[in-house]
Amino acid sequence: MDQTSNFLASLHPYDALSRDELARVAGFFSRRHWQAGEQIYRFGEPIEGLYLIEDAEVEVTDQAGMPVSSLGRGNSFGERGLLRDGLAATNARVVRGGDILMLPGRDFRQLMASNGAFGRFFNRGTARVRQANGVQFADLRVAELLSRAPVACRPDQGIAEAARMMRDAGVSSLGVTSSEGQLLGIVTVRDMSSKVVAEGRDASGPVAGIMTHDPVALTPEALGADVLNLMAERRIGHLPITEGGRFVGMITQTDLTRVQAISGSVLMREIAAATDDDDLRRATSRIPQLLASLVAASQRHEVITRQITDVADAVTRRLLVLAEDRLGPAPAPWLWAACGSQGRQEQTGISDQDNCLILGPGTDPDHPWFTELAKFVTDGLNAAGYVYCPGEMMASNPRWRQPIEIWREYFRGWIERPSPEAQMLASVMFDLRAIGGDPGLLHELQAETLAAARKNSIFVAHMIANSLKHRPPLGLIGGFATIRSGEHRNQIDMKLNGVVPVADLGRVYALQGGLPQVNTRARIVAAGEAGVISTPGAADLIAAYDLIQSRRLEHQARRVRAGRKPDNFLAPVELPDFERSHLRDAFVVVRSMQSAVGHGKGALQ
Repeated sequence: MDQTSNFLASLHPYDALSRDELARVAGFFSRRHWQAGEQIYRFGEPIEGLYLIEDAEVEVTDQAGMPVSSLGRGNSFGERGLLRDGLAATNARVVRGGDILMLPGRDFRQLMASNGAFGRFFNRGTARVRQANGVQFADLRVAELLSRAPVACRPDQGIAEAARMMRDAGVSSLGVTSSEGQLLGIVTVRDMSSKVVAEGRDASGPVAGIMTHDPVALTPEALGADVLNLMAERRIGHLPITEGGRFVGMITQTDLTRVQAISGSVLMREIAAATDDDDLRRATSRIPQLLASLVAASQRHEVITRQITDVADAVTRRLLVLAEDRLGPAPAPWLWAACGSQGRQEQTGISDQDNCLILGPGTDPDHPWFTELAKFVTDGLNAAGYVYCPGEMMASNPRWRQPIEIWREYFRGWIERPSPEAQMLASVMFDLRAIGGDPGLLHELQAETLAAARKNSIFVAHMIANSLKHRPPLGLIGGFATIRSGEHRNQIDMKLNGVVPVADLGRVYALQGGLPQVNTRARIVAAGEAGVISTPGAADLIAAYDLIQSRRLEHQARRVRAGRKPDNFLAPVELPDFERSHLRDAFVVVRSMQSAVGHGKGALQ
């Protein structure tokens, strides 16, 4: 495939196209190099087509010139105008020069009409814009809006003690409950000021004397629209949520603002304007809330992980810009690449960093400019919450900051001498994706490496064996093989034993078929279309992967809403029987596909 086809194959929805269709669609695109400062279009002007960034940064602003989003590699823009009246709905200006692809409007509309995946993606994209503006807030369930565990006191507790509880918990209201947890009333900071401080009341008296008795409440099954209507009708800012009369949480005006403000575009704007680590940390600290919001909006897992990865990409690119501002022009061409889950665009609410630097031919990897660049960016990522890789697979490690010829030697050695370490490193490095710098340094390397790996049957056999080390958590008698002891006893690791086995299979299929895709789901789709695995096998594995990833993200979102850190450890017993049965079926599919590839059948049965 040519450069455009390879690039499109790494992006959704183009990764859902057959190889022939992908080549046809790639032919519709034109490529132009834009200089920093150039205006691509202005609000109200006729728009030529859909723009797709290959290697540039673009700022999108509204009619008044206020920032809407900061876009980078892999991001599209212009579809809003094309889907309306053909006139630009925003302004778009190049911030960092580079190549941008353009799909003419007539071809865009034809694809929207003829290709279901293409149409659903861009229609869903406009829905995400509406949701970010708060229009779809009313459709969310109250259970999805609760951001923390309930904070309550007894009616006989002292007012001063209740005030301290609010201060320590960082809340502006408490539920007042009976010993059985039944809601009796609520007390707010406003009650403290207007009924205690303003009236000179004794702060040691009971909360019952100032609380609102028998307040109006909603259930977790109510909708955001019910919250908005009730708050407006009663002129209240705190609304308790009860289930069977028991107090289970509180919705406040602050929660409404938080939910409506958390969107990928909002975080992107903040990241684009960041000037230091603190600015970036403030933006990335809201990634768990973004995840919970996207799960609540019933977004597909690949959309959620893509948006979360886009944030990590934006943070990385911003740090690269800040580093260049500090260090001055680079002494030689370079590329910053991500691997691991960021490389595959599959990040969730918890991620460390995996990255490397590929330098131009003959470049000294110990040149102070590149040493400082690597340290600045990896330190900045760590400060922003993307913690240092435990295995030091980072550009700050000299081993992973080398000129292109050394990288060629690395991959050649891993392929020709597939030791256990080589298998592990190849598994990570075959997921490389360009983030900043010169993408050409990676494109040629990936094409060469993929071709060489595919031809080496011994290396592929070792990679297959390596892919079978992580097994789905299935027991011997039809149940789950849960963790037996420790903190996560009776739980299953949805990453290590759920997602990783499928990612490993996808990588093997890419090697067997010489497929350029890096994203796991895209690899499985491409493998089915290329005949690496059977069409039914691909369909079953995609369905299994979708279910596993969705349950993993739903679990993380539940923890976020409960005020806890997201993790990957799910207790099967907490799932309803129906969901537990389907999750087990998904793991059975993964094990069957592992068995097929292990026996050299590739699921062709």
